[in-house]
Amino acid sequence: MSAIATLSTVIIDCADPKALAAFYAKVTGWPVTSGDADSASLGEGPVGLGFQRVEGYKGPAWPDDAKHFHFDFSVPDVAAAVKELVAAGATVPEFQPGGEDWTVLADPEGHLFCISA
Repeated sequence: MSAIATLSTVIIDCADPKALAAFYAKVTGWPVTSGDADSASLGEGPVGLGFQRVEGYKGPAWPDDAKHFHFDFSVPDVAAAVKELVAAGATVPEFQPGGEDWTVLADPEGHLFCISA
């Protein structure tokens, strides 16, 4: 089957695009490629992340079935990664449904992501 389109960027609504791009640059190691008060981008690969300011934006609640999306990241050491990510601005929600399999975190604006070994 041939592709109709190629995914180039995942855009995330937020309150502070530059700050959220800087956070995910720490998480992924990808460079921030642009940024101003209304939008920011990171990554130079086939797919990048983009962040766009939405006036009055409030992150999703957790646990809540209305969450918008979440990322899954693989890390070599979950405990060490949690420590580094919290130092970078992430939070660890109380509700953790993954047991030993994964850990749920929230970025500085409340978007959820999971890490696992």
